[in-house]
Amino acid sequence: MNSRSENILPENPRIVFMGTPDFAVPSLKALVENGHSVLSVITQPDRQKGRGRKVIPSPVKQAAMDYGLEIFQPERVSSPDFCEEIRSRTPDIFIVVAFGQILKKEFLDIPNWGPLNIHASLLPKYRGAAPIHCAILNNEKKTGLTAMRMDEGLDTGPVLLQEEVSILADETVGQLHDRLAGISINFLLKTLTGLAEGRLESLPQDDSKATYAAKIDKGMSRVKWDQSAQTISSFIRALDPWPGAFTTLGGKNIKLFSSRVIDEQRMEGMPGRVAGFSDGALEVETGKGIVQIRELQAPGKRRLPAKDFFRGFSLEEKTVLG
Repeated sequence: MNSRSENILPENPRIVFMGTPDFAVPSLKALVENGHSVLSVITQPDRQKGRGRKVIPSPVKQAAMDYGLEIFQPERVSSPDFCEEIRSRTPDIFIVVAFGQILKKEFLDIPNWGPLNIHASLLPKYRGAAPIHCAILNNEKKTGLTAMRMDEGLDTGPVLLQEEVSILADETVGQLHDRLAGISINFLLKTLTGLAEGRLESLPQDDSKATYAAKIDKGMSRVKWDQSAQTISSFIRALDPWPGAFTTLGGKNIKLFSSRVIDEQRMEGMPGRVAGFSDGALEVETGKGIVQIRELQAPGKRRLPAKDFFRGFSLEEKTVLG
């Protein structure tokens, strides 16, 4: 294991950046455009995506290419050969933002200061792969960002800095994702400044308060209309834009987006029954209350506002969905 300072980071540290999805791109751009020394970028290998199964580079790879940065895409980042490759760069710090692989001790021990992770929740709440989804799914009123020292556990390392963020009314996971990604720019720069000035203390997490945010699976996407309107609305917004909550209509799976609760108390309805249309949106009865759906998508079609969707898809009031 390297000998390292536990508190002080050099003012212009030698950085290896690790990230893969869109969420990590603003952080990488912030480092480069604020003059930080990014030695290399590590991202996941190119994957096949979409109906045509085209091989697509990760958003972080595309950004790194735009800046002319050295890029690595290992299948196993902690393999001995790759550890030696990165060790030869003599980094001061790893900055990890939504990378997507488990990092082992041999790899984590490479940088002189250590590995820093930016996680999209207020740890120890929502450790794991889908913290933003779970915050919306569980109808949380707040979430935030955590900067932590990484260890071999799943988001278990000591906390350096946190920033709390209120979740807006009827906010979707996509909207919250983009807000947090934008906030992460100044949050990361503030963390690096605090480390260089020796102002940030590592505080252990309280494991007794830990909760976990498992990876979102398409198999969990069907709406259960016998639940409450609040639960259903949170569920739809938690899967918006991906993978999209769905219900069945006319033998087809129809995706539902952009929901809100318009009645929290109504009990005399039939779960899944169309209650009507207002403000260009579909209203549906639930186990308790009424939920409004403002956008829908038929198989193989574009996502559309409800009023446009139903121009080409007949639906009578009192129809039961699902």
